[in-house]
Amino acid sequence: MNINATLILQAIVFLILVWFTMRFVWPPITKALDERAQKIADGLAAADKAKAELATANKAVGEQLKQAAGESTKLLGDAEKRAAQIVEEAKKRAEEEGAKIVAAAKAEADQQVTRAREALREQVAALAVKGAEQILHKEVNASVHADLLSRLKTEL
Repeated sequence: MNINATLILQAIVFLILVWFTMRFVWPPITKALDERAQKIADGLAAADKAKAELATANKAVGEQLKQAAGESTKLLGDAEKRAAQIVEEAKKRAEEEGAKIVAAAKAEADQQVTRAREALREQVAALAVKGAEQILHKEVNASVHADLLSRLKTEL
């Protein structure tokens, strides 16, 4: 065989191989490559979207933390105010109770003083009557009366 015929035959076989490859082999390969590229692009887009969502979520969490911290500070302030108010109310009640107790004690002391005065008056009256009886039973003498009066003074 001739070299030219071999080259022509090889060129024809090569062209048939190129046609067969382009018709049956190449489209599934390009389709697979395109699908893979699309999957990669979708994955990158999803990653970017997830990054953006994460940043948004982090921002929202930060705001919620700030809000929670503000609310807890407010609640603590309210609790401290309420505690101070309760302490003040307890002090007022204690002062009122103390004033009532002092007033009751003063009233009791006044009653005891009044009773003591009444008892003392009765004793003085009894002593005066007793002294008058003793004076009347004895003779009237200034020195004897002075002695009785001095004894009466010491008894009072």
